[in-house]
Amino acid sequence: MNTISMLINGEPSQAENGATFERSNPLDGQVATRAPAASVADALRAVDAAAAAFPAWSATGPGERRALLIKAARALEAKGEAFAAAMAAETGASGIWAGFNVHLAANTLLEAAALTTQINGEVIPSDLPGNLAMGVRQAAGVVLGMAPWNAPVILGVRAIAVPLACGNTVVLKGSELCPATHGLIIAALQEAGLPKGVVNFVTNAPADAAAVVEAMIAHRAVRRVNFTGSTQVGKIIAMHCAKYLKPAVLELGGKAPVLVLDDADPDAAVNGVAFGAFANSGQICMSTERIIVDHKIADDFVRRLVAKANSLPLGDPRLGPVVLGSVVDSKTVERCNALIDDALSKGAKLLCGGKADSSLMAATLLDHVTPAMRIYAEESFAPVKGIVRVNGDEEAIACANDNEYGLASAVFSRDTARALLVAGRIESGICHINGATVHDEPQMPFGGVKGSGIGHFGGKAGIDAFTDLRWITLQTTPRAYPF
Repeated sequence: MNTISMLINGEPSQAENGATFERSNPLDGQVATRAPAASVADALRAVDAAAAAFPAWSATGPGERRALLIKAARALEAKGEAFAAAMAAETGASGIWAGFNVHLAANTLLEAAALTTQINGEVIPSDLPGNLAMGVRQAAGVVLGMAPWNAPVILGVRAIAVPLACGNTVVLKGSELCPATHGLIIAALQEAGLPKGVVNFVTNAPADAAAVVEAMIAHRAVRRVNFTGSTQVGKIIAMHCAKYLKPAVLELGGKAPVLVLDDADPDAAVNGVAFGAFANSGQICMSTERIIVDHKIADDFVRRLVAKANSLPLGDPRLGPVVLGSVVDSKTVERCNALIDDALSKGAKLLCGGKADSSLMAATLLDHVTPAMRIYAEESFAPVKGIVRVNGDEEAIACANDNEYGLASAVFSRDTARALLVAGRIESGICHINGATVHDEPQMPFGGVKGSGIGHFGGKAGIDAFTDLRWITLQTTPRAYPF
């Protein structure tokens, strides 16, 4: 078992009343982590520490901030084995997924480091003679970041890297499902030498989450909120942000469609769909959730995809390399078993995999899915995927858009002009042509539409999200007034 601390004002911290909570491994139920169960007062102490550190950090030069973020990237990379062990213990993630998390998270810190000199403004022509008018971007203040368990290193770093690069200070609220994993991120930042209070880390018991989060959002020093997680919780966060007039970036649930048009390269499509559907056992916000294939090529495509799915290794990630590790909890298994039963009762055909009796879930494909089935619209967030057969591009586009979500999507076609036209009509914040729905790069504008969220992380879009745009003028000549 791993016992961890919070970090408040640069010092390891326990909850004021000594309370703790435990996170168990989803495979065997053994306690993986014991973490502090922060009270509201503990959380507010963290915000106060970030507020006190803000004036000095926001005045720190871009070169110094860049150097510290580069050091943090190297420190994080050096913890690769520790991250893999923590992710396997807390969430059942595979070593492949943990390694990818660490690699992309380190690159996210390096990209943030490069952005420190890109926080600029513009001179705007003024109608007033002698008036120098400028649009200037400045650090906003304290940023509250909340990251989930499914891509814990990537999303934990994303919650804090660009805000820090912009001169903000941060409080990271760790996920109740992977507190030790998120704690390793904070350890890397501390090893890099960030000043006290610039980054703070709070963990809370699941029952206390609502009170702790609202209290931090309400704190007058918190000027930005970013949250990655379910649409259901995201709506609650959004309501709190509206109540206290706090700008928010929300990256929420998805039901990513992949459209396999009748001229698609079958090998490219199968490989892209399999990766998008089954990486991290389908527990990624961008995971391929709806496989929409033209009936002209459906039989051949489905045959190839089933063979690929059946070849993916499944097992306990603590015992050796696998592609499909454990899903996060038994509730996921129960929900997906119900989705499978519902689809089969309404005419779907099970091609591979099937219902599970443990958190080790095999790659599962259901063919001939229709809108009457729950899996058509509900996010499985697991390696259970539905195949919808359509006639032509118009039906494919209509199917892709027939959903409340709009995060990622993909189109496979040999005709790039045709694919671009189709992509332009899909209601999603992200669309990849001849590539998997699961794809992320730290410099790209990452965000969704509809029920998948508000705003964007990444690159210059992140600068826009985590700075204030101010209008500042300098009158350089005498000015005439009407009275």
